Amino acid sequence: MAKSRVQFICQNCGTVHSRWAGKCDACGEWNTLIEEGTSGGIGAGPASTRSARKGRAVVLTSLSGDIEDAPRIASGIGELDRATGGGFVRGSALLVGGDPGIGKSTLLTQAAAALARQGHRIVYVSGEEAVAQIRLRAQRLGAADSPVELAAETNVEDILATIAEGRRPDLLILDSIQTLWTDLADSAPGTVTQVRASAQAMIRYAKSTGAAIVLVGHVTKEGQIAGPRVVEHMVDGVLYFEGEGGHHYRILRTVKNRFGPTDEIGVFEMSDKGLREVSNPSELFLGERSTKAPGAAVFAGMEGTRPVLVEIQALVAPSPLGTPRRAVVGWDSSRLSMILAVLEAHCGIRFAQHDVYLNVAGGYRISEPAADLAVAAALVSSLTGLALPADCVYFGEISLSGAVRPVAHAQQRLKEAEKLGFGQGVLPAGSGEIAGAIATRSFQPGALVDLVAKIAGTKRSKNAD
Repeated sequence: MAKSRVQFICQNCGTVHSRWAGKCDACGEWNTLIEEGTSGGIGAGPASTRSARKGRAVVLTSLSGDIEDAPRIASGIGELDRATGGGFVRGSALLVGGDPGIGKSTLLTQAAAALARQGHRIVYVSGEEAVAQIRLRAQRLGAADSPVELAAETNVEDILATIAEGRRPDLLILDSIQTLWTDLADSAPGTVTQVRASAQAMIRYAKSTGAAIVLVGHVTKEGQIAGPRVVEHMVDGVLYFEGEGGHHYRILRTVKNRFGPTDEIGVFEMSDKGLREVSNPSELFLGERSTKAPGAAVFAGMEGTRPVLVEIQALVAPSPLGTPRRAVVGWDSSRLSMILAVLEAHCGIRFAQHDVYLNVAGGYRISEPAADLAVAAALVSSLTGLALPADCVYFGEISLSGAVRPVAHAQQRLKEAEKLGFGQGVLPAGSGEIAGAIATRSFQPGALVDLVAKIAGTKRSKNAD
């Protein structure tokens, strides 16, 4: 009898190694190689008793033809439907990731209850909690009376046999993918082989039956969904549920969606009764703003099709250290270093002897470069000790040459700011046609030095008075 070959698979990226090593050669992570056999599962060769099957011809077609919109199941939870692109697509697989305790199970329980009350068959399978624990959560959320079918199971074959009885489920929720295991793989649950094989089996079921499935995934300390990245490529959509422990709001962010936009967000507020939708997140992020403190600038950003206003706070203080501190929360630290370098090189503002702290209020995370102008204004305001106008918003990208570049959706950003009571804005020159009362009071610098001169000029005029 031939001896089964042993291989070592990286639990971070899924790369197969022939021998154990402390560091993965592909992703560079340490202590992630786990020994797994090759007698079955992913990476195994064909069984000796299985004969090669002759392939069948498939039908080839052209690019032109009728196009049908993907049928969707709207949950009725507006922020969830916005993030998914209009609802759950039948026959699709959706992966939801987030930190432990962030509210993933709470959100899915509320969505399952809302869909079940509409007459859909919803099956909720938990591999981490007992049925009694899920019932307690449902009672707290006021969803215990909804006809959601519940089970606590981790074996893929048993799950498929269970849901095969009766009418096909419209939505199947699996919490979580790391707890599932299949008989086709010999490794332990949670390993790359089991996670990938289990996900593949459930996705195959969704495609063949037309049922929508939602897979819940754990998040690593780096903020990425645990397990091989190939699982993210296998599913049709990936959502991240974000939030800070000290804040009561949560953000559902879309990073992949084959049936909708990939840059939408849904905003929720966590309470003892579950998650509540926040229809106007700008009011939430600006609710506790101090209008007279220096170092604060309001950034008019875009998340998909939704404009969001958020406060950017900067603190520039003299440093007693030889190497000043640079701390950033909610923004890219390398982007902050670039803005500081541009301010020093083209505007003559020195930060070499100062500590710089930057924070996005409310724990919100900004990814677009349009926040450059707001960050620069907050830094200059903190260094000079002069508060910026309370009714002014900022947006624009800064280049290494010090020029202020236009960004998209300028009119939508200004419209949202005007709706919230802002009367003026600082935006790049050449932003296109903008209308409204706020547009007539807008300042459009062509270079960053123009904005710095305007802030410094305001300070000199106040000192003269």
